[in-house]
Amino acid sequence: MNTTRTLCFVIASLSSYAALVYRLGQARRSWKDGAYRTLIATLLLQCLTFTMGALARGGAPLLGVGNLAVLLMHLSAVAFCVSAQIILLRWAAADAGAVRRTRYWLITGIALDVLLTALFLLADGTGRPASDFDGTSEPLLLTYLLVFIVSQAIPCVTIYLQCGPYARVTDNASLRQALRLLSVTAVVLFLYCLARTVNILTAAFGVDIGVWKVAASVFSAAGIVLLSLSLTNSSWGPAATRLLEWARTYRSYRALYPLWRDLYESSPDIALEPPGAGVSDLDYRLHRRVVEIRDGWRDLRPYIDRTVGEGCDPAKEANAESRQAFTEAAQIKRALQAKLTDTVPQNNKDAGDFDDRDTNNFAAELAWLTQVAAAYSKLDKAS
Repeated sequence: MNTTRTLCFVIASLSSYAALVYRLGQARRSWKDGAYRTLIATLLLQCLTFTMGALARGGAPLLGVGNLAVLLMHLSAVAFCVSAQIILLRWAAADAGAVRRTRYWLITGIALDVLLTALFLLADGTGRPASDFDGTSEPLLLTYLLVFIVSQAIPCVTIYLQCGPYARVTDNASLRQALRLLSVTAVVLFLYCLARTVNILTAAFGVDIGVWKVAASVFSAAGIVLLSLSLTNSSWGPAATRLLEWARTYRSYRALYPLWRDLYESSPDIALEPPGAGVSDLDYRLHRRVVEIRDGWRDLRPYIDRTVGEGCDPAKEANAESRQAFTEAAQIKRALQAKLTDTVPQNNKDAGDFDDRDTNNFAAELAWLTQVAAAYSKLDKAS
């Protein structure tokens, strides 16, 4: 269990420092921005929290004072949560209301740090075993621990409640992604607060919950990793979005290949350019593949038998669109064979298009042809 807790701590620490280094690389062009400076302060406090945590786990006194690292870890964690709330306010607006709420959070953070310091000293925190900070029945130290957890839980709730409305009103796509990720982070870190509270109270009442103690460390590490990602999203988010869009485009391009290949072999003139294996200009290639599939299908119209394909969907309880896709795929497959033997069916489709499809909407057209291509591949494998 200690190994798992240490691993979670290392993961959270590395993600914190990685986010800080990543953001410091933008200092030259962004330092004049107040929101950027607040973000750097938030990440510095996040790193300080885990630096003090590492020293606290070592158990050695800091500057000759017992458990001083524990106190500094908790104080920096409070400041870090307050700073995260302030950066959210700066992302959302720069009006007088945001300035007033920023001042409120600063005062609250200072008051909480003063209260925690007073409770720590009154509870003789410097003279206690480090294990007491995992949970104890001593009233003052128990109060100290619960006040700390509340100081962490409240920002989680407020951030979660604010992220949704802010994300809905912003026009900045990367900021909207960051806010949504931040709302997930708030939920995970709130779960950490709940798990940590359970650990503290069960230890205070002498109840051993065994391996479940590690849940707090897992939620903490996951939350900090998500927080590091959300605080750096504006930098890597657009690139990640482009990468995902490219992957979706490539997946569609590959999914259409079996259908396009057979249509191209039947009607080579549909290709504007000689087929290639490259993936450069993928958007253009995908558009060409859709157009060429349509052109190849039109060349097959005299050979498409309207009576082919009814009830050929092998999937159970398939919806109407799936059944139609299998019908179209079966008609194309049969038509390719008919064209090869120059056999014109009696009930052929000599005009028209894929049934009830708007070819002016490329996204809808691509989704539909992908369904037809998937059905065509299944029929090809079944034959």
